Amino acid sequence: MSGLGDADGLPPASLPGPRGARLPLPSAVVPGGPQHDGDITDGLEEAYWSVYDGAAAKATVRQLLARLPRIVRRIGRLAWNTDRPATLAVVLLQLASAAMTAFGLMASVAVLRELFAEGPTPDRVRAAVPQLLVVVGFLAARALLEAGVAVAQARVTPKIRAALETEFLTLTAHVRLEIVDDADWHDEAYRANDRGLFYARQIVSQVVSLAAALLGLVGTAGVLGVLHPALLPLLLLSVLPVGAAAVRSARARFHSFKRWNALQRRVRVFSWLLLERDAAAELRSDTAQGALLEEHHRLTTRIAEEDTRLGVSSAKLSLAGRAVGGIGTGTTYTALGAMLIAGWLPLAAGAGAVLAIEAAQTSLTRLVDVSHLVYEHAMWVDDLLAFQERCRALQPRRSGLPAPGTVRTITLDDVTFTYPGKDTPALNGISMTLHAGQTVAFVGVNGSGKSTCARLLAGLYEPQEGGTVTWDGVNVLDLDAESLQARVGCVLQDPVRFPFSALANLTVSRGTLTEADPRRALEAARASGAEQVIAALPGGWEALLSKRFRGGHELSAGQWAKIAVARGLYKNAPVLLLDEPTASMDPRAEHAVYEAVLRDNPRSDQITVLISHRLASVVSCDRVFVFDGGRVIESGTHQELMNLGGEYAAMFTLQADGYRAEAGETA
Repeated sequence: MSGLGDADGLPPASLPGPRGARLPLPSAVVPGGPQHDGDITDGLEEAYWSVYDGAAAKATVRQLLARLPRIVRRIGRLAWNTDRPATLAVVLLQLASAAMTAFGLMASVAVLRELFAEGPTPDRVRAAVPQLLVVVGFLAARALLEAGVAVAQARVTPKIRAALETEFLTLTAHVRLEIVDDADWHDEAYRANDRGLFYARQIVSQVVSLAAALLGLVGTAGVLGVLHPALLPLLLLSVLPVGAAAVRSARARFHSFKRWNALQRRVRVFSWLLLERDAAAELRSDTAQGALLEEHHRLTTRIAEEDTRLGVSSAKLSLAGRAVGGIGTGTTYTALGAMLIAGWLPLAAGAGAVLAIEAAQTSLTRLVDVSHLVYEHAMWVDDLLAFQERCRALQPRRSGLPAPGTVRTITLDDVTFTYPGKDTPALNGISMTLHAGQTVAFVGVNGSGKSTCARLLAGLYEPQEGGTVTWDGVNVLDLDAESLQARVGCVLQDPVRFPFSALANLTVSRGTLTEADPRRALEAARASGAEQVIAALPGGWEALLSKRFRGGHELSAGQWAKIAVARGLYKNAPVLLLDEPTASMDPRAEHAVYEAVLRDNPRSDQITVLISHRLASVVSCDRVFVFDGGRVIESGTHQELMNLGGEYAAMFTLQADGYRAEAGETA
């Protein structure tokens, strides 16, 4: 694949950038980045999904054993707080199940004792039947107890996930808006949602499996201790090689998972682009399917190679483990035979010891595998809980006075605001007073501070460095933040397209979907022009506005803009902020909205703030504030600003000349 310079037969030079700047020609770019021809996981080591993946593979056995008790306590506390009866049932039933396993082994030894006793075979079999029934009874009891564990676990596990997810979403949905603009917080949120919540659902069953394996190992060790204390060292000799092989195999799987995970996430990106409805039109118009499919195939081929490599590696490790384990087992059985020959142990007890050792090997292998899973997944759950704790400290004020139902004046005094991670303030020393019954406009170039100022008015941001925003003389910092936000109706340029009915898309602005005022909804729809949009939908007010669901309907950007304006009007708030609400509307619809909202239905008890780049829409506003570089450089009525001959007059004249030129060309 060639670079642009090579394709044109020209040396790699540069292209003119803004204001004469020179940008170097890009090198050949591929979806995998500069490492396309090498290891595709290069550069992904710090990706959020790699924070803890593979941690268990790097941890020592001592670290695993030291951390597991704390992990079990933490998960147990979560389960206990969620459903105490079910958690208690899991613990008790699991203990009882382990006891049944141990008793079953002892009963099996009793069966073998009867079978290996002296006398005719029929008599020995008949003598063993009662003990055999006891074994069956213990096995049946263990099956019932394990079913009880599964039922209790099924009760508590979804509740833990639901409780954590509800708390997670509640906390993240209410953190202060400037926190959401923090890239680090955003990364933590996605990490906690993607991994923490996912593993929170799995870790309860993993801890239960860990406890079952550990109790099984302890139970079999206890049985061997009862049969003969000398059998306990033989147990270690038999199971440790198996355990060592299990540790190596588990770590190999985790290392492989880290590589596989990085590849798989890239595959998901390309799969999403190939399937997603929003990308479908551009994908086809650019005929980019082949490029995406090619990259998807390359990545899936790498994943298949990784799976094959892991399978071969696991087979080799398993063979080595079995070989070493076979030596240990052979040594164990040799020692066991010597004990039988020496008369230290009856033959029946020796056979029982063989059963116990095999059960211990199975339990230990399971214990090692699950320990690695619990260790690693608990890190993600800890990460989730730590993130939730951080979010609790980032919630808006809930202890202040409730915001007033009406407001006469809003005053900004020397307000400054800087976004997280930025050095230059978005607002710098803004002062203004807005009065009820006024319609004011904020104008200026992109990035001049208009929308930031509007968000400060709405209580979404708080002033910094000593500046104040007051509602009727009361500092907004003394008001409950959410009640203040409930008093402001915001209509944004790119509104949220809620997958609700047409009616619910309006009533959601009041914070509920169950209580609606039909008359107010109809009035808001008429004023915004959304009435005709809704009337044309099959089902009218009940029509679902989302093509992602069966029977849903899609609206154009201009139609969604009318719905958004109606949503802001339905809120019936004392402050209405219109931030480029008609940018996607046709001129006729835009004119109708401004006529209805700004001119035909002025409210003496409402402050209306309009942010617009189309200056013709602000001509009739009571006051216009001109922003530049985070400051208000001009303010006044349209005519006053035109007479001033400053920035506003220059912008207005430039737009007016453009319209006149277009009109002349059309004529």
